[in-house]
Amino acid sequence: MQRAVLIMFVAMSLIPAGDAAGKLLTQTHGVAPIFVAWSRFAIGLLAILPFMPRSGWRLLRNWRIWARAALLAGGISAIQMALRLEEIATVFAAFFVGPLLSYALAMVFLREAVTPLRSALIVMGFCGVLVVVQPGGGASVGLLWALLAGSCYGVFLVMSRWLGHLASPLALTSTQLFIAAFLLLPLGLWHLPPLDLPVVALTATSAVCSMLGNLLLLYAYQFAPATRVAPLVYFQLLAAVGLGWAVFGDLPDTWTWVGLGIIIVAGFGSARLR
Repeated sequence: MQRAVLIMFVAMSLIPAGDAAGKLLTQTHGVAPIFVAWSRFAIGLLAILPFMPRSGWRLLRNWRIWARAALLAGGISAIQMALRLEEIATVFAAFFVGPLLSYALAMVFLREAVTPLRSALIVMGFCGVLVVVQPGGGASVGLLWALLAGSCYGVFLVMSRWLGHLASPLALTSTQLFIAAFLLLPLGLWHLPPLDLPVVALTATSAVCSMLGNLLLLYAYQFAPATRVAPLVYFQLLAAVGLGWAVFGDLPDTWTWVGLGIIIVAGFGSARLR
């Protein structure tokens, strides 16, 4: 279990680090968010293509696989838009409406078990997101992009469980990278920035950190039961706060701290029950 905790801590730090690099690209170097999103899929595809099983290509004939990848492409594009406008910690807090939404959708469409405690924790986590977003106070455009990203990701998670029997995780991952890179290719090339050294370095960092973070996540599940590993996903929120302060000098305001706390407590409880 100690090995799994260490791997998860590294993995959940790498994913916000990739987003921090993307934020630097969009804020400091004027790179379009859509290019950052496309480059992640394109670089990830190049890395995994040699290992893509033949069964992965057959999946491309299934419209559900295309819909799932389109949701991922839309979610990653939306979170890059949000990161350009908002602090990392605030974006991640709003984005975590996704896992909470996936629990609710899985109960309705996948007939997963419903318990009063799990339902209460889902409502609690959603309240935490509302504390961060503060819709009554006029949510910013950046937070709306983050909510859209989280919603896309929540539906993507449910579709992943729905379609998980079709092929191996490697085949499903390969196809989602291929389709997302293909769908975003015209916009990615249209917004191709001048490829100087800082832009190339940050683009590679953004893609590699995201890819390694998700790869280590899979390894962590091999060393410990899912019920023990899943709550550690919420390390991302803590890492996002730390990176926002270290890289951009940003610290969440009081209400964001309160919302983060509620989301973490509800998330840990929901993941443990799951």
